[in-house]
Amino acid sequence: MSALKQYIDLFREHGKLIDSNGAGPLNDLRQDAFLQLQDMELPKAGSDNYENCDFEEMLAPDYGLNIAKVNIEVNPNATFRCDVPMLSTSLFMLVNDTFAETTGARESLPEGVEVGSLRTFALDYPEHVSKYYGKLADIKNPIVALNTLFAQDGLYLRVKKGVKVEKPLQLVNILENGMPLMAVRRLLIIIEDDAEAKLLVCDHTQNPDLQFLSLETVEVFAGKNAVFDYYNLEESTEKTSRLSALYLAQEEGSNVSIDGMTLFNGTTRNEYYTVFRGENAELHLYGMGIEDASRKISTYSRIDHAVPSCRSNELFKFTLDGEAAGAFTGRIHVAPGASKTEAFQSNRNLVGSDDARMLSRPELEIYNDDVKCSHGTAIGRLDEMQLFYMRTRGLDEATARLLLKQAFMADIIDRVKVDALRERLHIMIERRFAGESSACASCARCGK
Repeated sequence: MSALKQYIDLFREHGKLIDSNGAGPLNDLRQDAFLQLQDMELPKAGSDNYENCDFEEMLAPDYGLNIAKVNIEVNPNATFRCDVPMLSTSLFMLVNDTFAETTGARESLPEGVEVGSLRTFALDYPEHVSKYYGKLADIKNPIVALNTLFAQDGLYLRVKKGVKVEKPLQLVNILENGMPLMAVRRLLIIIEDDAEAKLLVCDHTQNPDLQFLSLETVEVFAGKNAVFDYYNLEESTEKTSRLSALYLAQEEGSNVSIDGMTLFNGTTRNEYYTVFRGENAELHLYGMGIEDASRKISTYSRIDHAVPSCRSNELFKFTLDGEAAGAFTGRIHVAPGASKTEAFQSNRNLVGSDDARMLSRPELEIYNDDVKCSHGTAIGRLDEMQLFYMRTRGLDEATARLLLKQAFMADIIDRVKVDALRERLHIMIERRFAGESSACASCARCGK
């Protein structure tokens, strides 16, 4: 039996229960997702754009789904060990795939910010949620189709026209259960014209001994002249898998930064699909992954320059040691009418062992001559001359390698616009490269 069939059968048998714990706008798209999945073959490793990512293998374990919304006890203290010291945020949570919030989370939010449970907003304001939900995410994508089939809750964030949110919002995604579990999360983010906000999303797994799968779809709408920064920090376990698809639409004059950072994981697949809908918009798409042991990371991005005079800057960096495997495919598409486009893409990788593997495929698809575009990739090892120079200055080899790896990732971290988060990330990466077995444990010590 294919891995997909078990989920199709689950929906056939319990579709009414899933709907009863969902809401109208979420339920309305389930049948479309069901029809898509019936005829779908899951991508396998080696197929186009899925060089080291096998969906069949990732979905094969016997994960439970909490479609009845049974309350699962979670220890917040175990989660907030990883909170960033000195970073003042409005803090919300998704406990597996159910929304929760901390006391006082809304106190500092200005009027004009709507944030909370996606299910609740879909129940209370179905017409508004329907206007956006599922309008960007492509249901032909297996991640989106499966997410749409089972999503019952998630995060809803709307920053109304002209509202500027000074204090970052933070969403902590917690994975915890007594048996293997798939958490189906949906994020719907609407930053209206002339609005500004920052969102930090942290993924944490509390039980390292069980298999978990985070199945996530994110839709982001950036209005005219909107400014939005989205940071995603993944700190899970070797038995945690992640399938994430982020879709972004930008209107005229908008400025969006997206930064996906994987410090600890098992198997991760991140996909980014962005489109410029209005002129003079700007996108910064960054990402990094620190992979060792048998960890895997796969990244796919598509930036669609559909209109003239927009700019995109894309940079992804990965380090791989042990038997880790990484893959990057990035495509920049410039439409025939998209003159004055500026688009730059780069993928840089450090491979530190003979058994680690990295595949990189940057791509340009350009249908206009009046553009400035470039792409490039590099896969290599640490510079032996630099190592030698540092050792002549009294550093042992391990310390020299640590410092060079930190320096390699520095330009990704330095692009973070939240000062406290940026400073904290430098420390976390130092400890990760130093061989800390748990980023959470190290945070607990220095956060006291």
